[in-house]
Amino acid sequence: QVQLVESGGGLVQAGGSLRLSCAASGRAFSTYFMGWFRQAPGKEREFVAARGWSGTNTYYADSVKGRFAISRDNAKNTVYLQMNSLRPEDTAVYYCAAKLGGYSRYYNEYEYWGQGTQVTVSS
Repeated sequence: QVQLVESGGGLVQAGGSLRLSCAASGRAFSTYFMGWFRQAPGKEREFVAARGWSGTNTYYADSVKGRFAISRDNAKNTVYLQMNSLRPEDTAVYYCAAKLGGYSRYYNEYEYWGQGTQVTVSS
């Protein structure tokens, strides 16, 4: 079982930055692959970024590539999503998720989810 708790959302103006955190706990969570997803009102949940607890490979949606960065702090059992150059279309509830095995961009392949944190970007 893995528990995930997100934090760091809020209201920011277009062009601004936010850093989301996902604190992980539970058994063998370091073997899980971590992803960030987002869901805007009336839209399907979409992939944002992902990485494993080990290794250096990172994966991004085209819409955030070059603006967002996923990182981890193993000592704190925390995964981060640094979001720069935010746009109004980035407004959504952002979720942290975990899955066994390797990379996937499909939300239905992730087994554990946090409660979500709201990000609102004003124009």
